[in-house]
Amino acid sequence: MQASVVEGVLRVRIPSSMSRAEEEHWVDVMQERIERQLRSDDIDLVARGRELANELNLSVPKRITFSDRQKQRWGSCTPGTGSVRISSRAASFPGWVLDYIIVHELAHLEVPDHSPAFWRLVQRYQLAERARGFLIAKNLGEN
Repeated sequence: MQASVVEGVLRVRIPSSMSRAEEEHWVDVMQERIERQLRSDDIDLVARGRELANELNLSVPKRITFSDRQKQRWGSCTPGTGSVRISSRAASFPGWVLDYIIVHELAHLEVPDHSPAFWRLVQRYQLAERARGFLIAKNLGEN
């Protein structure tokens, strides 16, 4: 399957052997993927990650990207490489919630667990509790 936007129209290519229900399902899936990609294109994660790290005296990530593979978590990181991945699902959240997710992962670059030391780093972000509340209220949970 393949999807692209051509002259403002979503074009989805699927095998002709699919049933109508399968076709509708995959068109919906591909439309969601393209919309997420377009939303995340407007966000400069590298600049935002660097700005938050400097502002809150946290480690600057060596690499920070959106990921379509993050289905259960809002973010993840690999402390050894300094890489941070943010779920592209979070691109549509208010900026202060996205910032919280970034800060959460930046804190993991220094403290890999959810110990009190980790939460002290996260609490440097002024809107941490509010953002956590947003995620809980949306019934999305926090990862």
